Amino acid sequence: METGDHNMAARRRTNGNTESVDNYLKAILYLGGAEESRVTIKALAGRLSVAPASVTNMLQKLAGSPAPLVEYERHRGVRLSSAGKRRALEVVRHHRLIETFLYQVLDYPIEELHEEAERLEHFISERFEQRIAAKLGNPRIDPHGHSIPTMEGEMPEGERPARESILLADVVGDGTFVIDSISDRDAHSLRSIEACGITPGARLRVRKSASSEGYSVRTGRSSKVFDLSREVARDVRVVRLPK
Repeated sequence: METGDHNMAARRRTNGNTESVDNYLKAILYLGGAEESRVTIKALAGRLSVAPASVTNMLQKLAGSPAPLVEYERHRGVRLSSAGKRRALEVVRHHRLIETFLYQVLDYPIEELHEEAERLEHFISERFEQRIAAKLGNPRIDPHGHSIPTMEGEMPEGERPARESILLADVVGDGTFVIDSISDRDAHSLRSIEACGITPGARLRVRKSASSEGYSVRTGRSSKVFDLSREVARDVRVVRLPK
């Protein structure tokens, strides 16, 4: 093991950054949003599919360590400490770089990316991370349209156009949109989304379906119409184009 990798492994042992801890930090980062709001025990338990009592025990442990990864107060919820946020963004960067590598270099189907990246994200070295990024040309966006944090631990939102995305499931009425991103958490939904040609950056023409709770959509210049259920539409974020 090289010195840098050995030091990184030592830091992770000291901070208790196990796979389980990383998943807690990522969930808090996601639920807290850009405003870094406090996250409730209930929301965190739901996100992680863990009993609330187990969540409380873990947060107390993370908050009470010599280098706390979270700031936790009973009845007020939890948010990441500066150290916890750095680690969460590091793991997110690993995850999204791995997804991009699997998709662009190894030709993985898009619905298989998330699960593979979940296995690998906790354990790659900084050197391996840097080599993947260089091989891919230092991408800013992963295959799902999500921003890849920088090496410095920042989310490069400023590098993307300033725009407000909404869930496709929240669209009211007809319109033309640009697909901003798609969720990576449900493989079945991803297969349905891909079959419709829905990819980040593509143009999407939407009509509210009169016969169901879903939507009729066309992508790009295609005249082919696809029907999307409301459930699948919850996994697609879009930006409305001006008329």
